[in-house]
Amino acid sequence: MKIIKHKLFLDDQTPANFVPTKNVGGTIKPVYLIMHYTAGLTAAGAIHWFVDPNASASAHLVIDRDGAITQLVPFNQKAWHAGKSQWQNLIGLNSYSIGIEMVNGGLLTQQGQKWVTWSGQAVKAGEVMLATHKNETVERGWHTYTTAQIEAAAEVGVLLVKEYGLRDVLGHEDIAPGRKADPGPAFPMNSFRGRVMGRATDESTLEKFHTTTELNIRSGPGTEYETIISKPLPPDTEVELLEKQGSWWLVDVNGTIHGVNDLQGWVHSRYLA
Repeated sequence: MKIIKHKLFLDDQTPANFVPTKNVGGTIKPVYLIMHYTAGLTAAGAIHWFVDPNASASAHLVIDRDGAITQLVPFNQKAWHAGKSQWQNLIGLNSYSIGIEMVNGGLLTQQGQKWVTWSGQAVKAGEVMLATHKNETVERGWHTYTTAQIEAAAEVGVLLVKEYGLRDVLGHEDIAPGRKADPGPAFPMNSFRGRVMGRATDESTLEKFHTTTELNIRSGPGTEYETIISKPLPPDTEVELLEKQGSWWLVDVNGTIHGVNDLQGWVHSRYLA
């Protein structure tokens, strides 16, 4: 894949499917990649919604469950995917990010023997994962992602980081916690972020440490950043080092902590051994 004039081209040099929408803003210089789920089961349904002027919503890309990619907005133009949002010192992430929507039913509800989306669409039992969202404490049902769409998203993500120098990959749940839950616990954010940002993910190359006391895990390298779960990591929690910024380290937490899995954030290295 490659990007030409802010539009995606596939490996055979043909442009990716492009369906323009009028739900856009002005020119942006993106610094983050934001991952979402569509909360529906078809790309056609999501695209139809994003081109509807009444929707007041859009995204740069929609990735179907078979990995097929549709672009709706050039990468240097504001799409309306983040809504009311904030990350660190940035408010309104539409102006600072590229949004990818993954076709996925998201949070599910059990009705008798079946699981359904918010709109009542049934999801196959083999595509349901029981997990606790990192911003919650209750285990619930979530629609799983396919390998094909994860691979497609990762390939595009690597390209976007190279082209635009993006700082990081975030979920809608990170920039609008409490209001949004996507891409949810079924999305492998830690490994995905590692691939896209070029961070080491091979277990043989990652240094392992243990917390020496209860330790807060934060959204950024400093006490001015919010904690990302309500309780601190327990003593003797195993973590793997991903990145250092002085005495603050970005770590991947092994196992499930306080009912939350796939946990990654910043801790002070003084309390690791």
